[in-house]
Amino acid sequence: MIVPTISRRSVLGSALRGALSLPPLAALGLGVPLPAAAAATLDFDELYGKISVLGLSFSDKVKALAGKEVAMRGFMAPPLKAEADFFVLTEIPMSICPFCSSDSDWPDNIVVVRLNAAQTFEQANALIEVHGTLEVGSWTDPVTGFVSLLRIVGADFRAA
Repeated sequence: MIVPTISRRSVLGSALRGALSLPPLAALGLGVPLPAAAAATLDFDELYGKISVLGLSFSDKVKALAGKEVAMRGFMAPPLKAEADFFVLTEIPMSICPFCSSDSDWPDNIVVVRLNAAQTFEQANALIEVHGTLEVGSWTDPVTGFVSLLRIVGADFRAA
């Protein structure tokens, strides 16, 4: 790798001419870290490709984002317990238990969010933004028995 030589004289001379142009620090081998790639955004209306008598089928976008970092906005459904390591993200504020159905009755406007650790939730109808890894496909939680089709795991959230 050829590293350009930069002298104080050449820098000052360029500055005086109003055309200071330094090579990027990475080109000088100084190891400037690149910013992390932004998570792909996913909206509730992008979750399913079609809904038929046979059930829900995932959209091409969801299939492409499976296993990748995503960001999604919605509302936290009222948790079943004050402290838990998961909650349900809904398109609109919700007051019923979405887990009381089988996956064939799964609502098309919810996503399960699994956090890294249990935490205490505050009841609020505020819009939140969730970041985590998208998991796709029917899964039954071995502890609770709840069934989910879509999950954002390793997640964190904040007010939107």
